[in-house]
Amino acid sequence: MLVAWRYRKRENSFIQSFDPRAWVIFYLCCFVSTLSFWDVRFLLPFLVIAIFVLLTSGVKWHEIRRAFLFIVGFVVVFSILTFLTGRGGSEVYKQEHLIHEFRASFSILGWTPALKVTVERAFYAVSQLVRYASIALMTILIPYSLNPAHYGITFKGLGLPDKFAYAMDLTMRFIPTFGRDFQLTMDAQRARGYELEKISGGLIAQIRKLGPIFVPVTIHAIISSEDIIDAMDLRAFGVGPRTWLDVLTYETRDRVLIAVGVAILIASVAIALMGFGSFWVPEALIQMFS
Repeated sequence: MLVAWRYRKRENSFIQSFDPRAWVIFYLCCFVSTLSFWDVRFLLPFLVIAIFVLLTSGVKWHEIRRAFLFIVGFVVVFSILTFLTGRGGSEVYKQEHLIHEFRASFSILGWTPALKVTVERAFYAVSQLVRYASIALMTILIPYSLNPAHYGITFKGLGLPDKFAYAMDLTMRFIPTFGRDFQLTMDAQRARGYELEKISGGLIAQIRKLGPIFVPVTIHAIISSEDIIDAMDLRAFGVGPRTWLDVLTYETRDRVLIAVGVAILIASVAIALMGFGSFWVPEALIQMFS
């Protein structure tokens, strides 16, 4: 049986006060607009919007704690690695102004490890952190704020064909369903004496020993997929237009939200095409370390 994210109707929730289609359109507009800039001055407003949405979403900390810490931790680690290696920034800036260079006291086959701290690397890491954090904070709220019963009708209302809308519905439900099956399999194997905590050996050995967990979960996922396909075929899915039990209707606030999102998108694209919003470093810092 398919399960969904831990959704519940929340009072005074900013996200849930809008039609889900309007919110998805606004999110996509902010998503594309954020990707249009590398200038941290242009990215900060999107981070403010994301933080505002997070604080007014009504989602409790204990509900999103694991997902939030994972995504934020991934963004922070990715930004730090970019800062340490300088990879990725070479396509954005061509010249670097050195702040300090740390060199190791040892050599490896004639190569001495060194870490260059430059103004451009530091601001590129900050811009990257703000950019991805803005997107991540808004993305993480979608499964906890969108009613699972409205997945299909929401994507259908965005203009997608029935097959794509239902495929998106199944995709949104697959991750929590897979997590549920994984946890049930782990509990069943532990009841049979399988001690997951005592797995040892190299990487290949550990992967091989995890077979009693991954094999049943994978087989169950395949069988469940076949059951869903058979059920859809028996109901002649795809033969004609699909009808939906729920009906979504745009209200005035939904049209306002869509208009704001489209306006942000048009303004962002126009600003980017005019040459603004590219990578920026304070001129004072450049002169300081020139």
